[in-house]
Amino acid sequence: MVTSTTSPSTTERLKAKHLDLHFFKPKSLSTHPLYKDFKIEFLPGECKLLPAGHLKAPGRKMMQVDTMLEYDVAVPMRDNIKVYVDIFRPANSEQEPVPAIMAWSPYGKRGSPWNLDMLPFRLGVHLDETSGYEAWEAPDPADWCKRGYAVVNCDSRGAGNSEGTQFWWGTQDAEDIYDTIDFLSKQPWCNGAVTMAGNSYLAKCQLTYASRFTHPACKCLAPWECLTDVYRELFHRGGMLTNMDFYPGLIEAACGNQETENIYEYSQNHELFDDYWDDKAERVENIDTPMYIVASYSNPFHVNGSFNTFRRAGTKQKWLRVHNSFEWWDLYQKRTNDDLQRFYDRFCKGIMNGWEHDTPPLRLTLLGMNTLPDIVDRPEKEYPLARQQLKKLYLDASKKTLVPSQPTLTAKTAHESHSLDASSDFIFKFAEYTEIAGYSKVRLWVSCDEKDDLDVVVQIRKIDKAGDPLMQRTFPAPVVDSEIPFTNHLKVTGSQGFLRASHRVSRDEKKTSPDGQQIFYTHDRAEKITPGSIVPLDITIWPMGMVFQGGEGIMLRISGHSMNGLAFKIAQDPDDVNVGQHVVHTGGPYDSHLIVPIISGPRP
Repeated sequence: MVTSTTSPSTTERLKAKHLDLHFFKPKSLSTHPLYKDFKIEFLPGECKLLPAGHLKAPGRKMMQVDTMLEYDVAVPMRDNIKVYVDIFRPANSEQEPVPAIMAWSPYGKRGSPWNLDMLPFRLGVHLDETSGYEAWEAPDPADWCKRGYAVVNCDSRGAGNSEGTQFWWGTQDAEDIYDTIDFLSKQPWCNGAVTMAGNSYLAKCQLTYASRFTHPACKCLAPWECLTDVYRELFHRGGMLTNMDFYPGLIEAACGNQETENIYEYSQNHELFDDYWDDKAERVENIDTPMYIVASYSNPFHVNGSFNTFRRAGTKQKWLRVHNSFEWWDLYQKRTNDDLQRFYDRFCKGIMNGWEHDTPPLRLTLLGMNTLPDIVDRPEKEYPLARQQLKKLYLDASKKTLVPSQPTLTAKTAHESHSLDASSDFIFKFAEYTEIAGYSKVRLWVSCDEKDDLDVVVQIRKIDKAGDPLMQRTFPAPVVDSEIPFTNHLKVTGSQGFLRASHRVSRDEKKTSPDGQQIFYTHDRAEKITPGSIVPLDITIWPMGMVFQGGEGIMLRISGHSMNGLAFKIAQDPDDVNVGQHVVHTGGPYDSHLIVPIISGPRP
């Protein structure tokens, strides 16, 4: 840890750089209504033995080994503020030191409104499968202390009783994580090895640190369901304002004693990518730490970031597992944690257990959408797959189909752009068994008479032999599918792509993939559309993986908003700023088309 008392702190520099970034005073642990039932006390210096068999509450998972719980351990940061962490470690760890697993987040290290109980059926995770000591989206101490590791639940800067101003990711978080790794590696119970764990926000924090710093004690990382760029993947997909149903709840649940940056307000007031967003975009090519990455097709926040981290990370020691469920169910399964332990044991304990030899670089999953079994953990070497064949299908508005050749006659179809139900749909059926895996791309020629901009979303759905679109549940629910609400964490439908038409001028060919499938927009400038003019839009659809029987097919669906449902409620209104009808033009000079990655593979 480097301490400086003469130059401005990182917090001061960030505030000075972004004068229009506002902060708010969150409620404290003692006054926040969402935290009152947890009765969280500030207990610095206290330590408690949790004996094997201990239960935090009836029906929960018991502690598997004698475990020491150190409350509110103060970790000094380089600018002299203190971050507080709870440490769970095997009771004999001072005699037999163990590696530390860090879970860094603002959600609350000792009780939070963010927990599995807020979810229908606890997303398939039974009450007795977790101890209640786990932080949100973090490893369970009852499990990992038995496995010979310490679990460190951290309240990031400004969260809970931790001091300082809370920032959502970025340089300040990276420095704090580095300083915490340094502190933990020097504790008498630690064997000198520190790793990190956790999903979503916690996974992003791992990349935030590792793309900027390396510490000799940080032996490996496990960013499960991660993201790399909060502008392009969360707040402004395709330049559109997205996921606004989710973030007010995140801001409402913020809890601390000082101040929190209002990233939600900033996103509403800053449509274009700027230095603020750049500080929260990770250069994963800088990462040289071994990583075990996890991805899925179900969480609309993480799909692109997880696959991109595997593709772009600088380290040669990287492994990606793609699963067929939702992240919160996957996180607490014994099979997946046994697998994670092999990874940790190899790099944090130096156990030569054959991890590199036995584990394929990529374990790929393809969804069957209930008409075929899912293909799970198929071993592969790279992503996108080298054997993919890009198949171009042209849109034909006269028949609402996708066809192999460009139609000679022009046609058009339209849909109400600001509607939950309206879309323009085009279908194609496969004659034989087919697999799709990778990035798809759409070119659309579109127009709108009523407005000078268009928010456009495209989605690929699997259709059955009757032409009906399919979806599947993301967890083992004890009810039939019709009783499961349509939200984006309960059911998976299909991958999507987004673009605000005025941002098409920011396309960067240098950062677009050589095959053209992954189009990169800088989103740092915009140019409005003349109402009624017909313009081409090129849109990348995030990674997908599906299998099809002969007679089944795909539906390309075009709408003005996300078609994957909201996070925790049923959508009542579309989340776009569209007006009027969007017209899709095909045929003749309008080469509207879809390019999908077809792969060859053994039929199951």
